[in-house]
Amino acid sequence: MEKQVICINWGTKYGPRFINRLYAMVARNITPPFTMTCFTDNPEGVRREVRCLPLPPLDVAMPVNTRGIWPKARLWGPVLGDLTGPVLFMDLDVVVTGSLDDFFTFGAPDDIVLSRNVTNPFERLGQTSVFRFPVGKLVPLQEKFKADPQAVADEYRFEQRYVTRNAPGGVKLFPAAWVRHFRRHCTPVFPLNYWKAPKLEAGTRIVIFPGGFHPEHAISGGWKDEGTQGRTPAQHLKTELGKWREARLFNRLKHYVAPAPWVADHWRE
Repeated sequence: MEKQVICINWGTKYGPRFINRLYAMVARNITPPFTMTCFTDNPEGVRREVRCLPLPPLDVAMPVNTRGIWPKARLWGPVLGDLTGPVLFMDLDVVVTGSLDDFFTFGAPDDIVLSRNVTNPFERLGQTSVFRFPVGKLVPLQEKFKADPQAVADEYRFEQRYVTRNAPGGVKLFPAAWVRHFRRHCTPVFPLNYWKAPKLEAGTRIVIFPGGFHPEHAISGGWKDEGTQGRTPAQHLKTELGKWREARLFNRLKHYVAPAPWVADHWRE
């Protein structure tokens, strides 16, 4: 069976640099045959091995003042190009560190399977950074979303909560060890993060980077905010303590990541 990997790209936040790296990581960690399809508004610069198709139509105004990535709802329609059957969706900013083959055989072909959301440990919640679904099975979710996008976003806040609670037939979750959250699982807690580098746990297949902290930030060290990348621990402490009158001092102090060379080993073409 041909394995089908998909991703989505709109605007200028990511683009070919992320798409091409994702393809290369997938190719190194999957048993052929496989395809990777990117639904995008701009295929320029994307390597030829990636099938670029237009963004699936979704003629609604996207919700505002919400933290969810609701444009992913384009993928919930009845048609995704010429793809049929199960597809594995991956965010553009993930890092693939191990075999992807089991993501295609876990559960039944008709299952909707999400990675686990660890940010809310007391809620059975999936994460749509990595998830598998049969093309067309999420149409009821798209129809409900289209009827009132803002109301759906206001009720659920995040698209993964909406999918988890409303997917036809319910959802399954991939084994926790397969998909790890960089900040939650790989980065030492404060204050150990100042002298211990992030660690890749054995058995990890994919590392996700929610919240705007990207692989390139992990490689350089520091934090995601402008001007913080590449700081040494001493530089970060000195700079942030010098702004002690400003709000959220503790958050700024704990948000430091030492460089993680293993991310660069995987996040490459």
